[in-house]
Amino acid sequence: MENVARPWPALWSLVIGFFMILIDTTIVSVANPSIMDGLDTDINAVIWVTSAYLLAYAVPLLITGRLGDRFGPKRLYLSGLVVFTLASLWCGLSGSVHMLIAARVLQGLGAALMTPQTMAVITRIFPPDRRGAAMGLWGATAGAATLVGPILGGVLVDGLGWEWIFFINVPIGIAGFILAWRLVPSLTTHPHRFDIPGVVLSAVGLFLLVFGLQEGETYNWGTIAGPVSVWGLIVSGIVVLALFVAWQAVNKGEPLLPLSLFKDRNFSLANIGITTVGFTVTAFGLPLIFYYQMVRGMTPTQSALMMIPMALISGGLAPVVGRIIDRVNPKYITSGGLLLMAVALFWNSALMHPDTPVWLFLLPSAVLGFANAGIWAPLSSTATRNLPPRQAGAGAGVYNTTRQIGAVLGSAAIAVLMQARLAAELPPAPGAPGDGAGEPVSFGGQLPDALHEGFSTAMSQSIMLPAAVIVLGAAVALFFARPKPLQGWSGQQPAVAESSEAKTP
Repeated sequence: MENVARPWPALWSLVIGFFMILIDTTIVSVANPSIMDGLDTDINAVIWVTSAYLLAYAVPLLITGRLGDRFGPKRLYLSGLVVFTLASLWCGLSGSVHMLIAARVLQGLGAALMTPQTMAVITRIFPPDRRGAAMGLWGATAGAATLVGPILGGVLVDGLGWEWIFFINVPIGIAGFILAWRLVPSLTTHPHRFDIPGVVLSAVGLFLLVFGLQEGETYNWGTIAGPVSVWGLIVSGIVVLALFVAWQAVNKGEPLLPLSLFKDRNFSLANIGITTVGFTVTAFGLPLIFYYQMVRGMTPTQSALMMIPMALISGGLAPVVGRIIDRVNPKYITSGGLLLMAVALFWNSALMHPDTPVWLFLLPSAVLGFANAGIWAPLSSTATRNLPPRQAGAGAGVYNTTRQIGAVLGSAAIAVLMQARLAAELPPAPGAPGDGAGEPVSFGGQLPDALHEGFSTAMSQSIMLPAAVIVLGAAVALFFARPKPLQGWSGQQPAVAESSEAKTP
């Protein structure tokens, strides 16, 4: 079996596409008001510009991870990148919100094809005892993308118009395709029989669950149409996913989700941990950004710039942490990073008053940077350390699916809590925040001074939820088993298919 001679150039080429698709999960939120004006639509329609992308992204991840095992991660990644790039062009050229939503669905499908392949390639081309640094870069990319999205979105929307948050993906996508085509090795594929019932059950179950959680607030957690209700969809999704797991357990052929993956204690615990991270990273920004804009009068770009210390520290330290975790037990770094994130969020909560000096918020932002650096790489490295090469795609699909489900749960939960706390802390005057309308985004940035204290209190209370959830993640990380000594992994490394693409000058 051959080793991959140049794994780092391959990883850097994949990081470009991975960064781009993660940015698109957050960049649109800043552009929503401009999209509403430009396409002459309402808030309910424009919310679907983000919802449709996240739904199309999250649901197929289990399947696309397995497809990578069968047809090769490079082939799936390049196919997804082409779909994503063309869909981005379509998004920017859309003349109606319905066309934009359709393009975003296609964009989400492209992202779903790409995401598991990035992690699977790392798992296959880096030995487990040298994988930490690679996962450090992968993790730094994931963490930084959640911060860069709003900043980049604000700059592009303010300077060029909302269309450019999509057009910018086209040259990046072309460059990413050329680099990945030349630098990513064509790894050997493994023959798999496709589990059609498993594909159907997982897709239906995830769709019902994610749609119900994602759109619950839109329908006030009640009836959607006729006999269809939000809770009916959520319960149905859980039931179908339970049937999916049962089918995987009795399937005598080759299941879509090998349940044997979960016999590895660290893989199971890392999936719980990344779910809490997905929840928290998605949830904490919403009350914080609304506080910055509604109470402190910041523009979208200014409020996003408050995250700069977090982005700089996280990006700088993550590769360092990645190298360290190859030599020490990662549970201490992971649990420490998760606890630091909780400390930073509780600190933000304590600071959220109308008259707090704004510069003080840069301190917990810096703490969040240290926290992020200690979370992403140790979690992903721990999850993948014991995966056999032929199950790299399946494991990556599971890991990314749980992360996305955590993000959907965080988005739904924080919206409900913010609405409840606003209703409790603000007077129920018609048209004022807290009148029961429930959508903070409808305030339009016009918040009377008399409401600043109540609004700040509501946002302060809301941010405690993601803080509490990440404490749970820290507790889970303490139960990681010490990594076992590696024996003979080099004999398990996948061969690199001989191809002109794999031989770069």
